[in-house]
Amino acid sequence: MDKSERWSQKVTESSDSLDLEQGVFALEDPREIARSLKKSAEESKRRKSDPYRSAMSMLTFYINRAGKQLTTTQRDRLEAAKDELRVLFGRPRKN
Repeated sequence: MDKSERWSQKVTESSDSLDLEQGVFALEDPREIARSLKKSAEESKRRKSDPYRSAMSMLTFYINRAGKQLTTTQRDRLEAAKDELRVLFGRPRKN
């Protein structure tokens, strides 16, 4: 494991923005991923921005750091979770 992988794993596990459910990004259902992130964001006492932004930022961070290691199926599921987050927070879906 190189230094950047350790760094991103540490951020994901110990970020001040959210306390994530174990294995949240491995869940099969994009809506369940979004629900878990929403719950974590709303319950967090340490986040620095609003719950929607914190949840979306953590999801985007994970997708970006995983990069080419994500399969097409995994990436599609995580991108679908972004849409689900928008719905759960009452934000418009992106086209």
